[in-house]
Amino acid sequence: MSDSLNAPNTDWEVPSYERQLWQGKQHDYCVIIPVINEGARIRNLLSRMVAVNVHTYADIIIVDGGSRDGSLELSALQQLSVSGLLLKTGQGKLSSQLRCGYAFALEQGYQGIVTIDGNDKDDPDAIPQFIEAIKQGYDFVQASRFVKGGVAENTPASRDFAIRFIHAPMLSLFSGFKWTDTTQGFRAYSRKMLLDPRVAPFRNIFQTYELLAYLSYCAPKLGFRCIEIATVRRYPKGEVPTKISAISGNWAVLSILFSACFGKYNVK
Repeated sequence: MSDSLNAPNTDWEVPSYERQLWQGKQHDYCVIIPVINEGARIRNLLSRMVAVNVHTYADIIIVDGGSRDGSLELSALQQLSVSGLLLKTGQGKLSSQLRCGYAFALEQGYQGIVTIDGNDKDDPDAIPQFIEAIKQGYDFVQASRFVKGGVAENTPASRDFAIRFIHAPMLSLFSGFKWTDTTQGFRAYSRKMLLDPRVAPFRNIFQTYELLAYLSYCAPKLGFRCIEIATVRRYPKGEVPTKISAISGNWAVLSILFSACFGKYNVK
């Protein structure tokens, strides 16, 4: 039976969600995977995570945005070592899912949170490096396919150009930290950073992709320790698994970028 949950802190704005599976906290760190209708991709990612023993050092928590493709059947998730499944029932898309996941993880007492997209483009082999960076005192860890040792395979040309020459340079300029890869969700955050009132991620202004740009902007600007780690990001040939549409979606991402850089999301 699922439990309906709301924000654990009355000052937080968190979409309503249901806890459909919870095996209990086993580790100090968790991996949060936001998904919606990822089909076989999420099963493939979870299988890869099992193969590299992620469940032996971090709890795996999926935040579902309302999938209807049957990919999140509970018994199958349990066999793949998933600790928790949260179903967002409130409004919003990716940033709303992330707020649900962050709030739940902080309430459970996790010291750090890794996030990874559920579309199986990222290599979970890098997760231990993210957790180790948090243990060493970093507050924000960003995956990068563009730093030395990283791999960018089959990245659409328009996406590659936008990241290299618009998104990452602009966030670097306005945040004061040299970012190279700023649109993907393979990241890690310290508990300290997410709880800092100057950051305040639990606000209803974050509905779609706003949190990704905002946190890249505000973390270094507020003095948090940031680092990029080389990772592998592979797009499958002949398919672009993304929720961002070619024209309207990309324009929305750029609009969010400008809003973040010019302080629209800053705590007033």
